[in-house]
Amino acid sequence: MTSLILLILVVLLIMITVAFMTLFERKIMGLFHYRKGPNKLGMFGLLQPFSDAMKLFSKEIFFPFKSNLYLYFVSPILMLMLSLMMWMIYPFMNNIMDMNLSTLYFLCIMSMGVYPLMFMGWSSSSVFSMIGAIRSIAQSISYEVTFAITLLSMNNVISSLNLMNFTIYSKYMNLLFLFYPIFLALLINMLAEINRTPFDLSESESELVSGFNVEYGEIKFTMIFLSEYSMLIFMMLLISMIFFNFFFSYMVFLNMMLMIFLITWIRMTFPRIRYDKLMFLCWFYILPFSLLNYMLFLFCLKMPFDMFFFN
Repeated sequence: MTSLILLILVVLLIMITVAFMTLFERKIMGLFHYRKGPNKLGMFGLLQPFSDAMKLFSKEIFFPFKSNLYLYFVSPILMLMLSLMMWMIYPFMNNIMDMNLSTLYFLCIMSMGVYPLMFMGWSSSSVFSMIGAIRSIAQSISYEVTFAITLLSMNNVISSLNLMNFTIYSKYMNLLFLFYPIFLALLINMLAEINRTPFDLSESESELVSGFNVEYGEIKFTMIFLSEYSMLIFMMLLISMIFFNFFFSYMVFLNMMLMIFLITWIRMTFPRIRYDKLMFLCWFYILPFSLLNYMLFLFCLKMPFDMFFFN
């Protein structure tokens, strides 16, 4: 019963966090554009996310002609469920999924995120949705490989697949200073996995046709939006857990907010990368770098690192 109550509480808090994260992001984007951002509803626009949610939930539910109705409605729900299942390895006081193989669990759930993209693109019966789904699947599968290798190289350093064991090593120093190139590679892979600028080829929300979700609106679009932003927040939590001093205090949330500000800064600075350049970057630069780092950590750095920390 305690785990069930905790699960419901986690879902509600994630939804509220996503709502206010969109407000934070829009405020930062307004700062970069020399404008105010949302400022009408409530003090400093604090009620704007609730207004957007009410607008989306009150819209008429529709479905495209000749679409596969079952998959069309189930795919956003599946996408949201997969993103929420990642939060089961969050380090609570009474954890739902306190496991020693949390890294493998996280990689398995993340790899399943390709299927909702494929279902949404195919079930919409739209040429634009199918093309966007093909682009999304190719991008996700490509960067999952490099993301998994980079993450497992850090797990080799701590000799464990439990993500919480990173807190033991980062108790006295930030691993960011020791593994800064790995931090950059992991951040690039994360941006590609969660479809953020400059790798937002799967949605391309500033273009006329937005990709696999072009036929989705109202509450179905809300579920897609919630799943993407909840995954983004979890990725920032993962970065904070691995490379920063992760304690159960306000510094965790400060690190996450700084990372969210960083990716918003990247969104405001860099243009969208061309698709062939995106795949070229993955297979010809990041993949060899990740493999070399994996071999280096496995055979050269692990023993001196353990001797430094435990002797």
